[in-house]
Amino acid sequence: MAPTSTARRMVELLEPICLVTYFADEPNEELAALGHRTYWDGYFAARAAPLGRVPAEVVHAAFYSFADGEVARHIPSVWETVPREVSFAAWRRGSAASVRRILGAELAGSPGLVRAADLLTRAATSAPTAGRVIYAGWRGLPLPADPVTRLWHAATMLREHRGDGHVAALLGARIGGAEAHVLSALDLGIHPPESFGRLHHLPAERLAAVMQGLRERGLVDADGRFTDAGRATKRRIEDLTDELAAPPYDALSPAELDELVTALEPLTAALVAAGSR
Repeated sequence: MAPTSTARRMVELLEPICLVTYFADEPNEELAALGHRTYWDGYFAARAAPLGRVPAEVVHAAFYSFADGEVARHIPSVWETVPREVSFAAWRRGSAASVRRILGAELAGSPGLVRAADLLTRAATSAPTAGRVIYAGWRGLPLPADPVTRLWHAATMLREHRGDGHVAALLGARIGGAEAHVLSALDLGIHPPESFGRLHHLPAERLAAVMQGLRERGLVDADGRFTDAGRATKRRIEDLTDELAAPPYDALSPAELDELVTALEPLTAALVAAGSR
């Protein structure tokens, strides 16, 4: 399998493992029990924790896709409420509990899951950290012993590695965070793209400016739909993201990659069937 094909196949298999963090109840319940008042308080407190105690500007830069001021509404105040390490531990604990519940005892305790966790961890801890700010933060975290938690940890670590590369691809294409959400919305068939969940809350004048900028560059048409150039730009970004996401899997032999895919497939299928909730 070509490296870019491997990266694409792996994101398909790993994303449902990671999405429990955002869709299932257990992570939010764990964070709320600590005193985080809203979903977004818990989100920023936990997801930004591996970066260290940095100012909002650093989190904004690393996360890339949030509107100006959104991060600063939460960072650093959420770390005054609860130490960042405590929030991260609760987030990971709740996420692993969600995976365990959805998979059920048989899959969660299977030799296949243990093997998948071991192979994923080797891949997730093998890639260079240069230019990978969030991924580098994760590399400094201790690895959990429990196989289900380790599976989630390694999958999310690889997701953040891919995300760092995606930011690099967006920067190279001169696509900002809001513009990236527009292209993603159109790629998903959402029209008007301003109705997309990551965009609709922005001020109308900000949305209008984003759309006008994309029109002026020839990436969307007067009706707010993809032009051929816009679709090609989106495809180049995704192809480069796949290319940049491939290095972790160089740590595995072709036979081990095949074994990993085989071990992950029933786990992913169960999570997809549950909507990762």
